[in-house]
Amino acid sequence: MRNFATFTTLRPHSLLRHLSTSGETTCLQAFSNLVTWSIYLKQGRITYATHSVEPFDRLERHLHRLSYEIPGLTSEVRLQLRLIFSPYLHHQLSKDNTDSNHHPNDYRAIHWLISQGYLNHQQATLLIQELVQEVIESFLLIKTGSFALSDSGVEVSDLCRLDVKKIVECCQIKLHNWLSLAPHISSPYQRPYLFNANIFHNSSFRDIQPNLTNWSKGLSLRHLAAMINQDEIQLSKTLHSDIVKGRVILHEPDPPFDQLPRNVDIWGQTSKNIIPLYKEFSDTHPVLTKSNNINSASEKVTNDAINTTKIYKIVSVDDSPTILKQISFFLEDETFIFVPINDPLKSVMSIIRHKPDLILLDLNMAGIDGYELCRIIKNNPSFKKTPVIFVTACQGIIDKVKARLVGGCGYLTKPFTRVDLLKIIFQHLN
Repeated sequence: MRNFATFTTLRPHSLLRHLSTSGETTCLQAFSNLVTWSIYLKQGRITYATHSVEPFDRLERHLHRLSYEIPGLTSEVRLQLRLIFSPYLHHQLSKDNTDSNHHPNDYRAIHWLISQGYLNHQQATLLIQELVQEVIESFLLIKTGSFALSDSGVEVSDLCRLDVKKIVECCQIKLHNWLSLAPHISSPYQRPYLFNANIFHNSSFRDIQPNLTNWSKGLSLRHLAAMINQDEIQLSKTLHSDIVKGRVILHEPDPPFDQLPRNVDIWGQTSKNIIPLYKEFSDTHPVLTKSNNINSASEKVTNDAINTTKIYKIVSVDDSPTILKQISFFLEDETFIFVPINDPLKSVMSIIRHKPDLILLDLNMAGIDGYELCRIIKNNPSFKKTPVIFVTACQGIIDKVKARLVGGCGYLTKPFTRVDLLKIIFQHLN
């Protein structure tokens, strides 16, 4: 049985409070700006929460942070998770698991990590709590949309049950901290560009790794924080003064992250949901400090700053013009020189001539396969240390092993997003 309710002005906090106090066991789905939030409750407590914007990117970020404490959560394990539970394979997996419709794919992935011994119950509980908080944080910012209450997801086996009030209070503190950085920072998915490496001589940057200047091009504040294992609020506060002064430039969130609600709307107004929401769950709320000094310098980039940026050269070998155009489009706003090569038989001489910093290599091409081409490239002493990333639709473990044997260092599976591409590029450029 499904119960529906539709609204034009959504008060997410009121809905959560009602479901919590009434002890509901249900799946709450909210729909706003092409995004779907799914919040699973059992007897008024949250067992899991997810939303439709890159759920496996979200899971991978949190697993990457956990990997600093749990060495077994390697990049290979995280890649295997995506291959097994990717939505693109969901139809096939559904044939093998009659209960799969009751389990979000990212939640099933966590169960798999437990069953394979990568996580214990306590670690899985901590992971779920962090994922739920991130999802609820964005849910609380919804202003308009529609929702449905359903029993279709209540069969999800609960690894833990989280107190709604405590989750909301944690999210409210986080949102107030984000608002203290407004209007210069309006979303954790904005992408900082550090044009002047000299800013790292400032005392405020001593705790940030120097190669952050390379990692940051194209990656969001949230992704960067996960990569360097730092709190995203603290990282944003560290960058804030240089954003205000124009030494760090923020670009808008990449699709599909631009679909998620912002802490600040396009007119620079803070969300009106924040303070009332916190009051409904707590008697006190943190003091909100908001900067009203919008410095026009943040929109300027000096020639001297640009000249300090290293320009990376990337070669992509692929006999598909469509893939080459897609990669070119994904990289067009970045500080790269992009060289597309659509004739694999002539690619070796082009690679020698261009001397790239990184090579993207299709695996299945007419005339020569990517493994053989990679072997030829790596036999040249000039390219022994040049990263070669295979771009392919092949998803087998054997393919990845063969790629490593011939000198490949990364594996980008089609179809891929811009975030996927930039993440693996900067991972291997450092």
